[in-house]
Amino acid sequence: MKINVLLIVAFSFVVSVRSLPMKPTLNYESIFNFGDSLSDTGNFLISGDVASPTIGRLPYGETFFNRSTGRCSDGRLIIDFIAEASGLPYIQPYLRSVRTNFSVDFTKGANFAVAGATANDFNFFKERGLSVTLLTNKSLDIQFEWFKKLKPSLCKTKPECELYFKKSLFFVGEIGGNDYNYPLLAFRSFKRAMDLVPFVINKIMNVTSALIEEGAVTLVVPGNLPIGCSAVLLERFSDDKGWLYDSRNQCYTPLNSLAKLHNDKLKKGLEALRQKYPQAKIMYADYYSSAMQFFNSPSKYGFTGSVLKACCGGINGRYNAKPNVICGGKGSTTCKDPSTYANWDGIHLTEAAYRHIATGLISGRFISPSYN
Repeated sequence: MKINVLLIVAFSFVVSVRSLPMKPTLNYESIFNFGDSLSDTGNFLISGDVASPTIGRLPYGETFFNRSTGRCSDGRLIIDFIAEASGLPYIQPYLRSVRTNFSVDFTKGANFAVAGATANDFNFFKERGLSVTLLTNKSLDIQFEWFKKLKPSLCKTKPECELYFKKSLFFVGEIGGNDYNYPLLAFRSFKRAMDLVPFVINKIMNVTSALIEEGAVTLVVPGNLPIGCSAVLLERFSDDKGWLYDSRNQCYTPLNSLAKLHNDKLKKGLEALRQKYPQAKIMYADYYSSAMQFFNSPSKYGFTGSVLKACCGGINGRYNAKPNVICGGKGSTTCKDPSTYANWDGIHLTEAAYRHIATGLISGRFISPSYN
């Protein structure tokens, strides 16, 4: 009996330590974030763009918050770990002050990211004959307009704004992944998705430039994740041709080539911005390489379940990510321990996976140039 009690106490200690916030190691006094579901902390849920979305209920949020918060994961996101590392509260969604009766203090930062958001707007896709259905119209331009509306409440004069934003961190993305996801999941050709890359990069560059013009000094612009390791896309592109899959991790090589192309173009664009704005510090966050660590060596990072299989979704199919069964919806199942999975609901990652990516950024290993 004593042994059992000790085991329970020890297990409880390990679980509690695992969920402890990171110790502050970054020196920022506020964070402003733009993007999509990889960093949305509640805007999509508040927006009402989709009635009763599954992210508005458990099992979303079950690991850390014990309730749904509008985050597309079982717990915290990369931006949450960045906030912890800065000793800041989790960033409040901008729409909380606009669509609700809550009084929100945004002096420590604001989150403008919206799940389902694209870099380009709906008309961009329509003009190119890509009549895809977008979950939201809150594109990157809309998010930038929200920031401009909020700015007067943060600082009044130019000197005041310069001092305030000098101590702020701006995260521009990840954004653009949905510009490819919508056409790919709507069975448009792979080439048509590849053709969108220059337009996506151009939009990210324009908004990043506009933020610097508005006073942003320190900016992080993340690249795309290895989408060829995403369960829902693996299910969509399921192929018997073995040579299309990476022999080391079984990710789908053509999709990862798309992500690499996006990232290469993004890095070149950021280098051009550094030349244009020498007073700004513009960092590239390498989400791709940071994530590839655990896709290549899952057991090393605690992922004992199938690293390519979704924790939450339909049990049919190779990757637990059949499109007709969504996480939290009718017929879906949830794994017992999300910390042993990297894929959460087929398109998003688990808190455990996001923690590993964030750790790589905070340590400076997967961010260039480094924070210091």
